[in-house]
Amino acid sequence: MKAASFIALALATTALAAPAMAQETFKVGVSVGLTGYAAAVDRAWRDGLEVAADYVNSKGGVRGRKIQLVIEDNKSEPQEAVTVYRKMISSDKVNIFISGCVSAGNFAAAQFVVRAQIPMMLCSILPPQPDQVKWAYSFLAPPRFEVEKRFAYLKDKTPIRKVGVLHDPSPYANLQKDLAVKAAPDYGIELPVVEQYKQDDADFSTQISKMESAGAKAVLKIGLGGSTVTTAKNIKQLGLNTLLLGSVDDLAVFKPTGETLGNQFLFVAAPAQVYETLPEGALKQEIARFLPLWRAKHGDRDAVWAGKAWDALMVTVAAIDKAQSFDGEAIRAAVETLPPYQGTGGIYSFSPTVHQGITTNPFFMATYENGKVMVKN
Repeated sequence: MKAASFIALALATTALAAPAMAQETFKVGVSVGLTGYAAAVDRAWRDGLEVAADYVNSKGGVRGRKIQLVIEDNKSEPQEAVTVYRKMISSDKVNIFISGCVSAGNFAAAQFVVRAQIPMMLCSILPPQPDQVKWAYSFLAPPRFEVEKRFAYLKDKTPIRKVGVLHDPSPYANLQKDLAVKAAPDYGIELPVVEQYKQDDADFSTQISKMESAGAKAVLKIGLGGSTVTTAKNIKQLGLNTLLLGSVDDLAVFKPTGETLGNQFLFVAAPAQVYETLPEGALKQEIARFLPLWRAKHGDRDAVWAGKAWDALMVTVAAIDKAQSFDGEAIRAAVETLPPYQGTGGIYSFSPTVHQGITTNPFFMATYENGKVMVKN
């Protein structure tokens, strides 16, 4: 709440900034997969940023500068991401990046961003190199939280102890797969089959049948988009009673998956997706601050990824005000010393050694029943 008050004060005082800065803008570069496998989440990320920028600009901007979003479609492909990042660095001269969930694209471009000394606020895991991590901040919860939430549900709520893993080739999915393999024994779970798929594959019957033959009674699905719906359809076509456990994703994916499998489908839900069931408190209040603005523009579309984008921009605003500067290094350093910020996705506690800000598991296990998300844990 202190952080939220700090941000509110920052927005309220922007009108006092020097008049000479009034005609300038603060340019935010946005690399997002508006087409390709990440489109559902990255479109929401972009749209959430637009809502957040409109809100900040309506309060006078950031220290007298209006926020200008420079949005480029990376087509959910790493090489395209490199192209659009380099264009925004050299031609658009952006001040910061608040980019989407295509981890491989953010990784591929990180070397150029670091060279330009531009901070990166990301809807993806952090890049692998220490010099790149220094300039990057992740607004995702650690990948292990998704794994742990699903394994805990299986251990505590079901007799299932054999699980197949089906994952895409993205860095995030591979990291989560490795974490699942490592953590499974701690929950008394065996993973007899671990299979990778391509994002454009149209059928997973072979992989699912292999899991069934090995005794797996659940599939841990790791990956975004329509492949989750395809997996559900294959399970139903094969006539299996297998549980499908999905990753965090957009409700536009969960709805048809739930309609296909019913209560055989469970997924990891973010706080904004179960807003109505949350207890009163700081988390629900922050989501309530964002939701009316989102719904006024986008109706009942899923707000989870948009809310994370809101969080990323609000943290950026707080860092600029704390640094009293638009310099990239000053903003980067300021993020590390901000007080914990209660966002829509959880509490973000960044520090010089922690650049993945969510440190407490914010997730729920849920199903999609009768047009509604129902919490199960």
